[in-house]
Amino acid sequence: MSLSPKRKLLRLIPVFLLFVCIAGFSGCINEEPQKLPKNYTNSLGMEFVLIPAGEFRMGSPSYEGKMFDFDSPVHNVTIREPFYMSKYEVTQKEWTEVMGYNPSYFKGGDLPVDSVLWFEAQKFVLKLNLKEGSNTYRLPTEAEWEYACRAGTTTRFSFGDENADLIEYGWSGYDANETSHPVGQKLPNPWGLYDMHGNVWELTQDSWHSNYEGAPSDGSVWSEGNSTIFVGRGGSWLDGPNLCTSTFRGSEEEDKRVTCLGFRLVKNS
Repeated sequence: MSLSPKRKLLRLIPVFLLFVCIAGFSGCINEEPQKLPKNYTNSLGMEFVLIPAGEFRMGSPSYEGKMFDFDSPVHNVTIREPFYMSKYEVTQKEWTEVMGYNPSYFKGGDLPVDSVLWFEAQKFVLKLNLKEGSNTYRLPTEAEWEYACRAGTTTRFSFGDENADLIEYGWSGYDANETSHPVGQKLPNPWGLYDMHGNVWELTQDSWHSNYEGAPSDGSVWSEGNSTIFVGRGGSWLDGPNLCTSTFRGSEEEDKRVTCLGFRLVKNS
């Protein structure tokens, strides 16, 4: 018995739908992972830059003529996951909007917040996460900070080896006139981050260690050891070029207000 054209069509429909589902499923398997946006701006207007995963050599070799061995030995670090880092140091305007007060010695909305205690920075992070309905904001680890500062370079600074060139990229003892300056006025590093060299020291999540013996190789926070002194990076308006390099490390006491100390944030991707 032959089927009518209508019944033939009805019999073919399930086969056709099965083909469509298989083809669609195959397309999903072959589809590339969704790419993260290169930039992110939160509700406060804080701008973040995507920092790619990768590997780098952390620390400073002896031939750079260092005064100290705080940033030795040089060791390999692997950053396995991309993350966002704030394009600028946290400003007084941003701090005040979240915290409701301003601890800074130098006053100005676009100036980096200064004189911040480590636990106050942690409160800022907590309140910002609550405000944003998130749990992804935090201080950078020391390894993340150096990786982002270097931006793929292996020189003393992210722009090269010459101290004289610092004047184009950061506020230091060369030209800051003993004060901080509005963020973002100098040139950025190769990954679009401003004031990584100079302006204010930047707090990290890590406890202070006198060298890198036993440091994590995966870029995670190094919290064992001293729980009252933390690592600061980048140098400041007060310092000479040798303290504003990609590798120089400063120790910051948790209960001491310093007029040349601030911070920037990272955000998990």
